[in-house]
Amino acid sequence: MPPRSADGASFLKAFRSGVADLAAHVDEINALNVFPVPDGDTGSNMLATVRAALDAADALHVGPEADAGRVAHAVAQGALMGARGNSGVITSQILGGIAHALEGKRRFNGLDLAHALDAGTKKAYAAVQRPVEGTILTVIREASAAAIAAAEQNNDAEAVLAATVEAAERAVAKTPTLLEVLREAKVVDSGGQGLFRLLEGALSAARGRPVAAEAAATAGAAERASAPLVAVAGVGPDETGYGYETVCLVHARPGEALDVRAIGAHLETMGDSVMVAGDSQLAKVHVHSDRPDAVIAYGLSLGTLSRIAIENLDGQASEVREARAASFIAAATAGATPGAADGIADAAEAAARRPAAPVPVREESLVLTRMPLGVVATAPSDGLAQRLEMTAEGFGEYVAFRVVHGGQTVNPSTGELLAAVEATQADELLILPNNPNILLAAKQVATMTDRPVHIVPTRNCAEGVAALLRLNPTKGAEENAVAMTAAAQAILSVQVTEAVRDATVSGRKVKKGQTMVLDPDDGLLALDGDAHRAVITAFGRLHGGFEIVEVYYGADSSLEDAEALATRIHEVAPGAEVEVLHGGQPHYRYLISAE
Repeated sequence: MPPRSADGASFLKAFRSGVADLAAHVDEINALNVFPVPDGDTGSNMLATVRAALDAADALHVGPEADAGRVAHAVAQGALMGARGNSGVITSQILGGIAHALEGKRRFNGLDLAHALDAGTKKAYAAVQRPVEGTILTVIREASAAAIAAAEQNNDAEAVLAATVEAAERAVAKTPTLLEVLREAKVVDSGGQGLFRLLEGALSAARGRPVAAEAAATAGAAERASAPLVAVAGVGPDETGYGYETVCLVHARPGEALDVRAIGAHLETMGDSVMVAGDSQLAKVHVHSDRPDAVIAYGLSLGTLSRIAIENLDGQASEVREARAASFIAAATAGATPGAADGIADAAEAAARRPAAPVPVREESLVLTRMPLGVVATAPSDGLAQRLEMTAEGFGEYVAFRVVHGGQTVNPSTGELLAAVEATQADELLILPNNPNILLAAKQVATMTDRPVHIVPTRNCAEGVAALLRLNPTKGAEENAVAMTAAAQAILSVQVTEAVRDATVSGRKVKKGQTMVLDPDDGLLALDGDAHRAVITAFGRLHGGFEIVEVYYGADSSLEDAEALATRIHEVAPGAEVEVLHGGQPHYRYLISAE
C-alpha cells in the first residue's frame, strides 16, 4: 500500500524528478512558442527557474526525515531568486504558495497537498495584474481544483497528485479553445505544458519511477551556458574567464545557527576564491563564479541576506582583485567582526564605483555615497547597453545608472535584477525591463527591497531610450515613472525578424523564412520575402509626420545593409532625420523607433 503522506525527502525526490522531466521536454516546450520568431524560451526559462530552486533545496543536505515545510521553503526561495521570464516568475509564485501552505509541517497528506496547490494557484493569480485564461494560470487552477476534489474522497498524497496530473493534462489540451492566438498557431500553451511536465515527473517519483536526473543535467548544461549575467554600465562577459564576484552578508534565522565551515565547503563546489568569515549568527560570503543567482539562492536557503553586491571581474585588473581579497582575509584572520571586514574589504571597491554629488548615508561602519535616484535597465546586447548608458550620462551627477544584460532567450533572473538594485546606491529606483518577458520579474523585485522601486514598463530598448530622455532628476521615482512611461508609449517602435516556421500571425499566413515586422506587442505590421520592402510597407501603414527615425541594426545585419535601409526609409519619410546605430541585438535584424 502506498504511503498516505510524505516528508521533506519525498518532496525533494519528487521535485527533482519533475525538474528532470521538464529538462527532457524543454525543446518541446520552447517549440510551442505562439509567434514563429527565433526566441522561443518558455521551456528554458522554466527550467532555469526550477533548477535554481533545486540548487537551493540541495544546499540543505536533506536527510531521510527532513521537514517538508523546510524543503518547500528552500525550493520556493530558490525559485523566486532564480525566476526567469514570465513563465518562470509564475512558476515561482506557485511554489511560493505551496511552501506557505506547508510551513511548519514535517509531513503532508493528500488534503495538505491539495490545499498547498490551491494556495499556489491563488498566489500565481495575484502576481499577474490581468490574468489571462488559456495559460499556465488556467492549468494550475484546474489542476488544484481536481486535487481538492480527489483529496475529499481519498486522503492519499499519491492519489491526489495523480488526479492533479490528469487534470493538468486536460487543462493544457483545451488551452487553444480559450486563447485565439493558440488556436491560430495550432499549439497548446507552453507555460501550461511546462507545468504539466513538472507535475508529471513528480508523480513518476511518487510511483517509484523517478525520471533520470541525467536528463536534467544534459539539458541544463546548454541552458546554463547561455544564462545571462549581471553586468555594469554595458560591460558584458568576455573571454578572460574570471566570472563574477558575489559578496553578501548572511544572517541566521531566529533559533538557527550558521555553520561557517560547511558554507565554505559548499561554496567551493560553486566557484573559486571562496572566503567565509563570521560566526553562527552572521557570516560574510565572498565567491567568484559564473552563476551569481545560484550563490544568492544558496544564501537564502541559509537565512536572510543583506549587502548583496555582484561585480564583473573580467574587466578589472588582477592586482585590484588580489588587493580586495587580501583585505578581506586580513580583516577576518585578525579577528575583526564581519561588519568591520566588510568595511575594509569593500572600501576601495565602493569608492571606485561611487557616483558624484555625494549624499552621505551611514550603513554599518562604512559611509556610502548614495544618489537620490537610481535606474536599472536591461539590454540584450553591448550595443544597446551602450546606447542606454550614453543616454543616461547626462544625469551622471544626479542619477546612479546600471545595466543588466539579458533579453529574449536570456531573461535575467529575479535574483540578478535584485542584486543589481541592491548594488545601486540610490534612495529610490526605477527599473526599465525593456522586454515584456522581464516585466513580472521586475515587479517581483519591487516587493523584495526596503527601498522604493517603481517600474517603467518599457517593451524594448528603443522605448527605454525614450523613457530615459524624459527622466527629470529633480523629481522622485514615482513621478518620473509616470512621465517616463508616457514617453515610452509615445514613440512608435518595430522589430524586424525572420519566421522560423510556418504559422498564422494576426490572422495572416506566415511562411518560414519570410521577414516579419512586429509591433512591441508582437502584432504583425508587414510581411514580405524582402526585409527592406517589409519595413517600408510597415512605415506606409503607420501614420507619418516622423521627425526622427533610429535604426538599430542587429547581429544578423550589417552597417552597409542598415545604411541602405535608412536611405529607403528617408524616401518614404523625407522630412525625417534617419540615424543608423549599432544595436548588436540577437534574433532581430532591426529595432526601429520613430517619433
